[in-house]
Amino acid sequence: MNGSLHSSSNVVDINLKRRPTGLGFNIIGGVDQQYVMNDNGIYVAKIKEDGAAALDGRLAEGDKILAINGVVLENHTHKLAVDLFRTAGQDVELRVQKMSPRHMNGPTDSHPGSEPSFSSLGMLAGLVGAAAIVAVIYMRHLRKNF
Repeated sequence: MNGSLHSSSNVVDINLKRRPTGLGFNIIGGVDQQYVMNDNGIYVAKIKEDGAAALDGRLAEGDKILAINGVVLENHTHKLAVDLFRTAGQDVELRVQKMSPRHMNGPTDSHPGSEPSFSSLGMLAGLVGAAAIVAVIYMRHLRKNF
C-alpha cells in the first residue's frame, strides 16, 4: 500500500448495520486530502457517540478503512469515498487496518516517558533567554536611577 507498512494480522472485517443517523463515524483522507504522509487512504476521523460504530466497539479513530462492501478505497478522492459510504446500504462490510497512534499525523495523546520535542525545548530556551535579557536591562535601569 502506498507509503505505509501494514501487517495482515491488523486487518479486520467489521459488519455494521446502518442506523437512522448513519454508520456513526466521520472519515478523513483520500488522494485530494492526505491524512497520513505518502498515503492516500481513508481513515476514521471521529466515532460518534451512540452510533453504529460506537455500539459495535471495534472501529477506532485512526483506523484505516481499506474497503467498503468489497470496494477498495485506496487512491480515491475523499468525495468518492463519502459517496460510497452513503450508498452502501443498510448492512455495510468494512475491511479495516487497525492503526497505532504513531502512524498518524498531527497531535496524539502524551505517552509516559516521552521526550519533549525540539521545538518545545527551543521555545522554552527562547523564553528563558528573553527573560534574562529583560532582567539585565531592568537591573541596569535601576543602577542608573540610584
